[in-house]
Amino acid sequence: MGTQPTPRSPSDDTPDAYVGLDAGPAERIARERGWSPVRSLPPGSIITMEYMEGRLNFEVQDGTVLRCWKG
Repeated sequence: MGTQPTPRSPSDDTPDAYVGLDAGPAERIARERGWSPVRSLPPGSIITMEYMEGRLNFEVQDGTVLRCWKG
């Protein structure tokens, strides 16, 4: 699967574009697009719910991004 065009800033990026990608390349692409930090979590992880501007979260299972959200 090819990479999507790089948006001007993380706020222009669509989290759904990462779903289905391999986690490693997805994290690299997210960082290139300005996301910092990028957090990868296994399904069902217990996490704090504080919103962090500029953070991208991946739910990853078997090396594949299942879900992605901002904050």
